[in-house]
Amino acid sequence: MTSRPSQSSITSSTQPLPPSLISLSVPSSRQIASTSTHHLLIQAVHTLRESSKVARERKDKKEKEMVKEGLLPPEVLLSTAGKEGAGDEEGVRRRLDEMGFRVGGDLAERLSFSRPRFVDPLDVVKFICKDVWMAAFDKQVDNLRTNHRGVFVLQDALFPPISHISTHLGHSTDLKLAQIHLAFPQGLLRGALARLGLPATVSAESSGLPQVTFQVKTTKLTLGP
Repeated sequence: MTSRPSQSSITSSTQPLPPSLISLSVPSSRQIASTSTHHLLIQAVHTLRESSKVARERKDKKEKEMVKEGLLPPEVLLSTAGKEGAGDEEGVRRRLDEMGFRVGGDLAERLSFSRPRFVDPLDVVKFICKDVWMAAFDKQVDNLRTNHRGVFVLQDALFPPISHISTHLGHSTDLKLAQIHLAFPQGLLRGALARLGLPATVSAESSGLPQVTFQVKTTKLTLGP
């Protein structure tokens, strides 16, 4: 004869999981304002500019000391005179692009974790235009065009990272200022593509704020194993 399970064992087996275990299986979502990342980018540009300025001043001071001690020829100081501003801006753009590359790669990997492997470059770009753009900029790309030979053109008519740019100096100054703010999303796009198996060169330009056009060029036309 088989014994029937006790009432206490039945009750214990049907008790709900404790909240601590539920939180581990289904983490609670954390939300922040969509404009937070745009404000962060503004401060990143400012901080990197200040950092480049400090690094340049330290380098200039060291070179002057070495010239004074006779360890370097005086021509060294003449060769770098007047080039500091352009060099600083290029350094800031490069560092913002590198930051965007890492962020874009990690973001694409997280968003595509549960998806099947991409087999077509166009599917990769479409995924970035929709999912990655929505996660990063709270909107999708407005228009995507391709020649089906490795060139993709992404157009965004109201691009959040540059929508705030407006100075009293006029249109040309605003466009010049926008270029450095486009370095981060340009790197983000390049990083997302690379992480999804589609290495490419990416350029960004704006003919009128807040519109921006990204051009992607890749020689990889298939995504084989």
